[in-house]
Amino acid sequence: MRAERLVAALLFMQTRGRVTAAELARELEISVATARRDLEALSAAGIPVYPQPGRHGGWQLVGGARTDLSGLTAREAQALFLLAGPSAESSEEIKAALRKLVRALPETYRSSVQAAADATLIDPARWGALSRERPDEVRQLQAAIVGRQRVRFDYRGASRSADPWGLIDKDGVWYLIAGTAQGRRTFRLDRLGGLEVTAETFERPDDFDLDTAWGEVVGAMEERRSRTWATVLIPARFVWVLRDHFGRHCHPGAEAEDGRVRVRVGAATPLDIARTLSGWGATVEVLEPSSVRAELADIGTELRALYASE
Repeated sequence: MRAERLVAALLFMQTRGRVTAAELARELEISVATARRDLEALSAAGIPVYPQPGRHGGWQLVGGARTDLSGLTAREAQALFLLAGPSAESSEEIKAALRKLVRALPETYRSSVQAAADATLIDPARWGALSRERPDEVRQLQAAIVGRQRVRFDYRGASRSADPWGLIDKDGVWYLIAGTAQGRRTFRLDRLGGLEVTAETFERPDDFDLDTAWGEVVGAMEERRSRTWATVLIPARFVWVLRDHFGRHCHPGAEAEDGRVRVRVGAATPLDIARTLSGWGATVEVLEPSSVRAELADIGTELRALYASE
């Protein structure tokens, strides 16, 4: 434990330059006496850590000294590179950070983590679709989040002021979770215009957690997206297509003797379900509800009226 604490103390000093034993004690949650002994141990080990007496004194890491200790285990380093490696394809900052981290790792780790970085490539475009570029606003908002700077923008015809708390990339669509005068709100970046990062600062709530907040947003959205449920029969070999269309709102049952599977699918409205299923013709049979069957009948009538003369 003490070795880990000494490394933590050294890394803390690298970020601060000069610290007092009391500051180090608060950071590491240890006593002031223990913090003082740790600082003395670093100095005795030959690391250029020296006490500076006086009113504004403390312990200082002099000469720009740095440590090569990353604190990562082999598995942790590999996991980091598996995650960050694909992102480096489009970010010079991430590439530079990974190169520096490789140099900081022990020699025995380097070949395996480099292999991890090269193991995955992310192509964000679906088949037949154009690649989606990262919105220009992302970099501005990232800087505002880090700097705790309030932003202003136009959204759906209204001028807004918000405290940016976090960004989410969901399948190429970016969202901003922010604090506003009306409470926490979520904004789609592709509907946001005239972004301005102001000099006003804010404090993010101590209890805010981005993962938790986004989970609540997703839960509320998915609930709205599945207000209508239908039971359909479809040949077993096509169930995967319904899964692709309806995602988490597709629940297949057991296969019947005729080779068809009873599947429950959900969407926001009966028309949404009917539009998705209408292209299947008689291959898919909707058992219930009657509202979806009626929408399909209306679609069929419209198509017959439009194309019957041909």
